[in-house]
Amino acid sequence: MQQGKKLKKGDTIGLISPAGPEDPKAIRKGIEFLKSLGFNVKEGKHLYDKEKYLAGSDIDRAKDLMNMFKDKDVNMVLCVRGGYGTMRILPLLDFDIIKKNPKIFMGFSDITTLLNMIAQKSNIITFHGPMGSSSLDEKYTLESFLNILTQCRGDFTIDNPKDFDIKEEVSGYAEGEIIGGNLCLICSTLGTPYEIDFKNKILFIEEIGEAPYKIDRMLTQLLLSNKLQECSGFILGQFKGCQLSNYERSFKLDEVISDRILSLGKPTLSNLMSGHDYPKLTIPIGCKCLLDTYNKSIKIIEPVVSEN
Repeated sequence: MQQGKKLKKGDTIGLISPAGPEDPKAIRKGIEFLKSLGFNVKEGKHLYDKEKYLAGSDIDRAKDLMNMFKDKDVNMVLCVRGGYGTMRILPLLDFDIIKKNPKIFMGFSDITTLLNMIAQKSNIITFHGPMGSSSLDEKYTLESFLNILTQCRGDFTIDNPKDFDIKEEVSGYAEGEIIGGNLCLICSTLGTPYEIDFKNKILFIEEIGEAPYKIDRMLTQLLLSNKLQECSGFILGQFKGCQLSNYERSFKLDEVISDRILSLGKPTLSNLMSGHDYPKLTIPIGCKCLLDTYNKSIKIIEPVVSEN
């Protein structure tokens, strides 16, 4: 896999809105914080566009993304928020041009499709992590962001902050590239030219605001399409707001996870602090990983950014 160059003070971060629109105040707040860290910021031409629930037209959002990869002065491409819309621009992207211009690319939620397709089609490691309007100033979120993007290391572990325990669900070892992100978006790629390759991969999933039966439905779709069976292991992140106040007519989330994932008997860790809550750890997508559930370890075994 290719890597973008490691981030240094003085480097330029290109901000884009490839999905839903964001409040201009939140964008400007994020820009000021990035500048306070010593980075320059370049705004996409259509960063503040709004067209109903989209951040402007499909063509303009795709152009902003492509222009940031083409721009030699931009070191990192950071999405400002998720929402909905990245599936719509996939046919408008030139993954060969992206491949020729490897850079750090980061986002989460609806950005899941871009993270996986840039990794899969352009052979570039991407990053599931905070966005331009996220609370980057949260201690552990910022620490993970900087530690992973500013240091060229080929052997490190992704660890929860000390107050948050990673849980061993199924014992064992697994090796493979990390794929995934938001469960809903992962399912949305099935049956399309942008379907994620699950074979021998370690699948990371997270979700927000979905009732247990909806989680069940999505995981069942992945089971029926034989995708979960192809994975070598699983990492379960944050499932924010996926619980109910009354379970009289519902399975609990952990029962759904047990039935749909843990029953496969593949090495599985849960409660990784990455997703729609905080702390929000940065997870490299497309990189080689060794999953060791006995030691609750997620070990990255190749560099995720390059020195030069």
